[in-house]
Amino acid sequence: MKVIRMGLIGCGRISGKHFEAVENLEEARFVTCADIIPERAAAAAETYNLDSYYSDYTEMLDKEKLDLAVICTPSSLHPEVGIETARRGINVLTEKPMGVDLQSADRLIQICDQNEVHLFVVKQNRLNPTMQLLKRATEKNRFGKIYLVQSNVFWQRPQSYYDLASWRGTWKYDGGAFLNQASHYVDGLYWLIGDVKSVMAETATMARNIETEDTGTAILRFINGTIGTINVTMLTFPKNYEGSVTILGEKGTVKVGGIALNKVEKWEFEDYDDDDRLLEEVNYQPLTVYGSGHLPYYHNIIEAMNGKNSPHTNGRDGRKSLEIILAFYESARTGKKIDLPLSN
Repeated sequence: MKVIRMGLIGCGRISGKHFEAVENLEEARFVTCADIIPERAAAAAETYNLDSYYSDYTEMLDKEKLDLAVICTPSSLHPEVGIETARRGINVLTEKPMGVDLQSADRLIQICDQNEVHLFVVKQNRLNPTMQLLKRATEKNRFGKIYLVQSNVFWQRPQSYYDLASWRGTWKYDGGAFLNQASHYVDGLYWLIGDVKSVMAETATMARNIETEDTGTAILRFINGTIGTINVTMLTFPKNYEGSVTILGEKGTVKVGGIALNKVEKWEFEDYDDDDRLLEEVNYQPLTVYGSGHLPYYHNIIEAMNGKNSPHTNGRDGRKSLEIILAFYESARTGKKIDLPLSN
């Protein structure tokens, strides 16, 4: 397989997970990066032994011979940067969420399709070993009828986190706890259970000096009849406590928890399956709440770009979780139940 040449745009908090995931891969390497703060781009280039760095990402896209651009900018800029990338015939990988509105997300999908480039949206939690085991259980119908699913994201983001950058906690550039921190968990519910029929939600800004919510709860009705809830807060004392998914079915009960879906806390089914022997193997201790999925995510991207596999998540997958979260916000704003799909 050819070595995939990559550039990264936006050298902030999450960029390190991408640089580190690729450091030991033979099939891909980061050769350049860009950030509007030149010192930050220079520091990333030095730390990760890149060939060059830029303060203007379009200059980077024009000058460098790239196969893939990785977008780690503020959320609302993902579509704009992705479109500029796709128009140059370069494949696009964007961090979650893929945008903050459906119109720009749809435009990004359209432009990538027109230019025949891949659009990858980071959903690394799907590749956590615990979640892979849970997904197999749902695919094998081990739960029978699934009655209830619950996800909790009980994390801590102090005011100092939001104060690090002016875009954080704003509606225009970021979105709140659901759209930023919990989007992987919303994606996990859709991935495990199926399409969502309707939602109701309550959100509040209780303790942080931000525009968006720091806390919220949503009820989901899935097309298959399952009822779901997701509870999210960035106010957990004194630190990140739990990132979990619980499924309750007629023939099984499972909770995958820990601080980031890293530990099987409950695993009980009516019938035995050989996967039951893997419980201790899939548990792991994450270094951060981002989990361990970035490395296998890049393995899949490399295979997809070399025609050896299909992408685990593409633009249309990324759009699904964005649409569900925007429905949460519409419900919280209006006090009404919101049906899906949303109209653009």
